[in-house]
Amino acid sequence: MPELIAKAPLEGQAPLALADVTLTPLAMQEIWSIALFPGQTKTAEKVLKPLGLAFPAPGGWTEGKGGARLVWTGRAQAFLFGATAPEALAGVAAVTDQSDAWAGFGLTGAGAEAVLARLVPVDLRLAAFPAGSAIRAPLNHMSSVILRADEGFEIYCFRSMARTAWHELAEVLHRLAARGAQAV
Repeated sequence: MPELIAKAPLEGQAPLALADVTLTPLAMQEIWSIALFPGQTKTAEKVLKPLGLAFPAPGGWTEGKGGARLVWTGRAQAFLFGATAPEALAGVAAVTDQSDAWAGFGLTGAGAEAVLARLVPVDLRLAAFPAGSAIRAPLNHMSSVILRADEGFEIYCFRSMARTAWHELAEVLHRLAARGAQAV
């Protein structure tokens, strides 16, 4: 019988640094989808309190103990990153393990906004999308979840699209680097 080996979506992919921007594959982590049942927001808040988390407002995310984060992904819906979903959420929300379904990328540097401006149809400049913001939006033709942290962006897309997303982001980095070289 064959033995299956778990692999990261971007296994072997080295970071790419061009045009004052660095694109990095993020380590795999636990990701849980939490979709609240109607009228269960307060109960969910009590269940999440030991993790130091509150259910995020639309367009935002909260950070709790041990680096756990709860990221808004839609009406009464969020992704829990970096922690196991509490069992007490049963009956309060539909909870599903999404850990193997998503791939993450870090995008940092002065030109990160310019990269995303070419692929995401939303204004992600600092004034419109400050640190602590989150959005579910297309990355070119792929569904994604984008977070703004103090040091840059985290982008999550479906695992099946990880290599395509990497290619799209890298292509924009190469084009921006070429434009910068021509300006010199």
